[in-house]
Amino acid sequence: MNDPIRTGGVQSGLPIKKKKVWLKPLLIVVAILLAVGGFLIFKTGSVLNKISSDSNMFGSLVHMIPGVKQELAGEEEGRINILLMGMRGEHVVGGGTLADTIMVASINPSANKVALLSIPRDLYVNNPSKGYKTKINAVYAYGEEDGKKQGAEDMKKVVSEIVGMPVEYSLIINFKGFTDLVDAIGGVEVELKKPFEEVMQFNEEHVCDSTVFTVPTGKFETKTKKYLSKETGLYKTRVVASYPLCTNAVTECGGDFKLPAGKQTLSGEKALCYARARKTSNDFERAKRQQYVIQQIKNKALSMGTLTDFNKVNGIIDSLGNNVSTDLQAWEMKRFYDLQSTMQNPQMLQHVLENTDEGLLYTPQSTPETGYILAPIGDNYDKIRQLFKDIFIVASQSDSEPK
Repeated sequence: MNDPIRTGGVQSGLPIKKKKVWLKPLLIVVAILLAVGGFLIFKTGSVLNKISSDSNMFGSLVHMIPGVKQELAGEEEGRINILLMGMRGEHVVGGGTLADTIMVASINPSANKVALLSIPRDLYVNNPSKGYKTKINAVYAYGEEDGKKQGAEDMKKVVSEIVGMPVEYSLIINFKGFTDLVDAIGGVEVELKKPFEEVMQFNEEHVCDSTVFTVPTGKFETKTKKYLSKETGLYKTRVVASYPLCTNAVTECGGDFKLPAGKQTLSGEKALCYARARKTSNDFERAKRQQYVIQQIKNKALSMGTLTDFNKVNGIIDSLGNNVSTDLQAWEMKRFYDLQSTMQNPQMLQHVLENTDEGLLYTPQSTPETGYILAPIGDNYDKIRQLFKDIFIVASQSDSEPK
């Protein structure tokens, strides 16, 4: 007897035809999506993939299929958190992978708000790669040692612990990428209430080496140690090492960096110097300047229509080349773009963790091993987590020009 399933008999043939009728159009739609989507991914994704460390073209294609969830981590909860880091850059002398800038950007599309929380680089934290505490600015560098390539994951883990919420994404920009970004939008406009000057930082003295700090100053840095004198029974101090100090032969930012008061447009190089300056003021004021500059970059980009033109965004990303990296996949970056396109000039809320009397940090007793460090009040992150939880409703620090 013929098998009705194999011969298309009456009993089972009809369901098979229905299945084929349903399946064929679906395959055509998927084929079109893959063909057209593949081209679009090639055109846009090839640019986005330049900066993505988690490049996945198949994943991007899959997310173009109708019914596949197009949602970022945290989007359903109304809180998309992304870690922003700024550093000199890999293979750049002078601490190339130490994170000079550490921020968490929290995006609330429905409320049309973006909050920035700056975390000081001297915060003393548990380092996942080392199993002991280090300054937070070294977490990424240690995670990248010996080809491990886990710096971003380590930083996200540490920052998630600090703020008490998952921080699923990261974006890293080096000094060259920052200057290119500012120059790509024609500079950034700032308004200073008074002249700004950094007289110390860009010609700092450091222990002499053979590559960067090579110009002798005639000064020395000494290391001392206390010991108990057998003769007097009292503690005394003795010098155990002495190191010559030098300056950098290539002076950064002109050595003595100055900006006049009033409105002005800063080039990428000047904006970078302004955002990096801290020695004459402090690291907290620098964080406020960085947030102010980010606010002004956002304002300039919006006024030019840059953020509403995907081709312009692609062009900027393309120009940044290898100076920006992220663990976002291409489809996730496109989703970020689509979300921000629905946000009309979002309110930007700014917060900096400080060690002021009403702040959330304090300065513990330093040791030769730790140097200057910061710790959370109460030696736990409870107050910082509460701030981050309420970051869209608590009073924001001013977005006007900081000190």
